Amino acid sequence: MSEAAPPIPNDRPIVAFFDVDNTLMRGASVYYVGREAFRRGLISWRDIALFAWHQFRFLAVGENREHLATAKDRALGLVGGHTEDALTLLAEDIYDKYFAPKLWPETVDLTREHLAKGHEVWLITATPQLVAQVIADRLGLTGAIGTRVQALDGVFTGALDGHVIHGEEKAAVARLFASDRNADLANCWAYSDSSNDIPLLSMVGNRVVVNPDARLAAYAKKQGWTVLPLKRSSIRDARKKVKREARAVRRSR
Repeated sequence: MSEAAPPIPNDRPIVAFFDVDNTLMRGASVYYVGREAFRRGLISWRDIALFAWHQFRFLAVGENREHLATAKDRALGLVGGHTEDALTLLAEDIYDKYFAPKLWPETVDLTREHLAKGHEVWLITATPQLVAQVIADRLGLTGAIGTRVQALDGVFTGALDGHVIHGEEKAAVARLFASDRNADLANCWAYSDSSNDIPLLSMVGNRVVVNPDARLAAYAKKQGWTVLPLKRSSIRDARKKVKREARAVRRSR
């Protein structure tokens, strides 16, 4: 059987949303931020112990609201009183030391397939915006949507600016983001490992479940969604799917 004809190029932007923790990289990114902050004497041994516990539980059973609250409190305590410039430099160092070795090359390859189609590729994550943006910049992605912390005259106050980008809030932010860009959600994509992202996955026309937790795996099976274990054969099929089925975006001249 011959392959279907490629979709007609689209004049409207197409956004591919990628979760970060356990989708783009292994583990909870905020843990690695805490680890380096402890090494530099910015936080206490008690703080790093809580970071380590959160990381262990996250890898073992996936995230939940209790773990998220712990991570949020630790992250806010970490950034309070520090300048944006100093923490950007810290995030750059953390990327090289911790994030880069933990990236899933297979998922990173999928971001490349979307970029090749002319899609915008945005990270969308509960991870602090400053950290998420460094990851996006280093990978050559379009940008990042992360949890924002208030800053006054370039110094973080330690209070949230808005809400944690998580669950229903993540979906609401992504929906508004797509609307602002006049993107048709039916042509947009989303990638995640967590059942907390069911609202995000449900709102786009193309969703890919990456190394799902148990609840998301069951839900995806029931819905008939694409499930992507991180192994070569699965990634190869996923890349072919993007090449074959994703609408390309007409490039302006």
